[in-house]
Amino acid sequence: MSISRDEFNPLAAVVDWLDACRRGDLNALLDLYDERAVMECGCEGVTLTGRHSIAAYWAPKLESKRVPAFKLDDVVLTGHGVRIDYQSYEGKPVRFYFRFDSSNKIIYTSCGPLIGRAAKISPN
Repeated sequence: MSISRDEFNPLAAVVDWLDACRRGDLNALLDLYDERAVMECGCEGVTLTGRHSIAAYWAPKLESKRVPAFKLDDVVLTGHGVRIDYQSYEGKPVRFYFRFDSSNKIIYTSCGPLIGRAAKISPN
């Protein structure tokens, strides 16, 4: 059963993303992304395009995650998607932005370290 765009809940999609990360389930994580998704990582200074590149980025991180990895600290709907503040796979504070395409898949993400209450990144 497919979900129409009107029924799509981006907050639920982000919770699914966090749950997949917590479980270390790379396949479930990748299922949330569009084939052409772009990820800009300000933490490591890289830009990745496509599921294959995103898989190569996330696989070692999911395997080496620490407690309290992927703990949600804050979530906000933005004009373009969702912004979350969470604990990274290393347990460090990160701000992550998500944008979704018309098929309800993640098409773009950007992340960066969260310093105090302000992040070093902003969505494009």
